[in-house]
Amino acid sequence: MQALYDVIVIGAGPAGYVAAIRAAQLGLKTACIDDFVGKDGKPALGGTCLNVGCIPSKALLESSQQFHALQHSFKDHGISAGEPTMDVGVMVARKDKIVKQLTGGIGMLFKANKVQSIAGRGKLLSGKRVEVTRHDGTVETLSASHIILASGSVPIQIPGLPFDGKHIVDNVGALDFDVVPRRFGVIGAGVIGLEMGSVWKRLGAEVTILEALPDFLGSCDADIARIAAREFKKQGLDIKLGCKVNAAEVRGEEVHVGYTDAKGEPQTIVVDRLLVAVGRRAHTRGLLADDAGVSLNPRGQIEVDEHNRTSADDVWAIGDCVRGPMLAHRGSEEGIAVAERIAGKAGHVNLDTIPWVIYTEPEVAWVGKTEKECKDAGIPVRTGSFPFAAIGRAMAMNETCGQVKIVAHADTDRVLGVHMIGPMVSELIAECVVAMEFQASSEDLARICHAHPTLSEAVHEAALAVDKRAIHRVN
Repeated sequence: MQALYDVIVIGAGPAGYVAAIRAAQLGLKTACIDDFVGKDGKPALGGTCLNVGCIPSKALLESSQQFHALQHSFKDHGISAGEPTMDVGVMVARKDKIVKQLTGGIGMLFKANKVQSIAGRGKLLSGKRVEVTRHDGTVETLSASHIILASGSVPIQIPGLPFDGKHIVDNVGALDFDVVPRRFGVIGAGVIGLEMGSVWKRLGAEVTILEALPDFLGSCDADIARIAAREFKKQGLDIKLGCKVNAAEVRGEEVHVGYTDAKGEPQTIVVDRLLVAVGRRAHTRGLLADDAGVSLNPRGQIEVDEHNRTSADDVWAIGDCVRGPMLAHRGSEEGIAVAERIAGKAGHVNLDTIPWVIYTEPEVAWVGKTEKECKDAGIPVRTGSFPFAAIGRAMAMNETCGQVKIVAHADTDRVLGVHMIGPMVSELIAECVVAMEFQASSEDLARICHAHPTLSEAVHEAALAVDKRAIHRVN
């Protein structure tokens, strides 16, 4: 069969749609297949991230933060108002409007770049062929010179805790409550659990988060995690560590959750809504024919090499369905790199400099290694940290919680990791990613002039502190 396309992408999330656009920009005839259906029952591009993940959750976080600030912190600025109320329906409608605008924008980009968008489920067959099952049930087979698999991920379900879409929900359900639950339970103190817990806590819910691991934010730097735990406790998030959930039963309008605590004792909590946020797994079910030639690892992820090639010739895989952090921006960069390699150009993604962000209040962000990871690996390090409490801009914003911490090699001074908690650190981390990509030293960061007054001065002072010469505090 003669190839109909140069590239077929299966999946239109942040990895897939970006790969499709870049391939088309490079002059490759490209099609992108996706089966996601939006709230309106129509096909929607953008995958989990734009439809039911990153974008809608940030919209709700922003709305809930504005409401919380009006209730609690505006008075510090001399601003007073009557008793505020939250119209949850309006908040959710605003979220849906943002989602529709962005997903529609991808459709416009596809048209502008001449990417053919195909609504339906794609399945990889042998010989670089793709079976497409459209939403009306019709089936056709397409072929391409190269196939890019970008099927994304799906929430992990706990046995005995089936999602019912109302009382026991995944991240999708937690985005669409029509009222604020009086008691909100969350299983999993990861990014999704903390962000959704924060949204509904700010709006008045009593929030209990059950985490199976003994350490809070174990992948984060210990100093940053300690500050985060303290701040979330102040906010009223009840985070219980070392708790293993074994059952949940809906009784009327309540969910009775059984678990064993850190001491191994059986416990029960009763909530009105329960969010299961224990992670996500690669979405490969139904993606591969038996003879497709693509291998999976024991975790169900598609096996790829350092350039995202699979075990089948001219078949590539990117994003959440392969190894590495399940982050939209990582998937997008892999999509660009693979499209450029297909076009005969150089393409590469450095997995060691992928930034992480948790959009709570305060925000948490990091890139690179933690101090503990370095020490466990026998890498000698020096560290420097600086608090936002000593930053003039943070004081003016009334957001002085948190700090910036830099981990540098003790001998070469090369920056190995940067870890932050505080206001707008989701934006500040970008400077540190750039520095690490260029293999900068803490001395390099220390010698860069940072505007005053800005939050970025905390990065500058933390870099100075590595050499024990921070200006605005006693070293």
